[in-house]
Amino acid sequence: MHNREERNRLIEENLPLVGYLARDLHARATHVSLEELAAVGALALVTAAEAFDPTLGVPFGAYARRRILGAFADEMRSMDWASRGIRKRIKEVTAVRETLTSALGRTATPDEIATTMALSRESVVESLHDAARTVTSLDDPSALNVPATIALPDESAALQERRELLTRAVAALPERMRAIVEAVYVHERPVKEIAEELGVSHSAVSQQRAEAVRLLRDAMERFHEDDGAAPSSRVSESTREAYFSRIVATGPSGRVPAGV
Repeated sequence: MHNREERNRLIEENLPLVGYLARDLHARATHVSLEELAAVGALALVTAAEAFDPTLGVPFGAYARRRILGAFADEMRSMDWASRGIRKRIKEVTAVRETLTSALGRTATPDEIATTMALSRESVVESLHDAARTVTSLDDPSALNVPATIALPDESAALQERRELLTRAVAALPERMRAIVEAVYVHERPVKEIAEELGVSHSAVSQQRAEAVRLLRDAMERFHEDDGAAPSSRVSESTREAYFSRIVATGPSGRVPAGV
């Protein structure tokens, strides 16, 4: 999209959608920071508006929802805490629980599941706890049925401020990180393709993307939230401060705009 005024209009009208989808996912994955999801979602909305082609006949609301949900999925994969073995055990335990629950007409107890599977009670309880942390599918069609306009004016204003900060924060990222973020979120290129182009491994690109998101989150907390939270990025303090200085330098008269 080349019309900056139209781009900004699309972003502003759909800002509440980011908050809605972020809160919905956070309700199912409480171990993930709502602020981090909002930051990732707002960035996805901005890049969606940049890449949107109205001549294709796809409503921007639907296009943006898919981009936001895709960004959430990428974020969840990058911070996935469960190994393949853990996920296999979770699937097996929950399957047995559902079978017993259906047969008994009530929720099966951990002891009953453990007896059926010849596992220790502790192992079953741990698997059930892990299952509660597992995020349901982001491809759930119901997630795409959210109206594009949601009456959340306070949240809309806050997200607009985040959007303005994120735009500058992305531009201020270290060159390699910025290139990866733009390739993933703006051009929607596969990580494998990016890795081959840069001559690095798939995991290296994923790590750089995840670190870029953490830096963006640090910028949000530094300039928007100002709640004294510990930095989440793993770069050195001097590198982080230099990054913050670049963000400040992009604001009017070298200052972060009021309210950010």
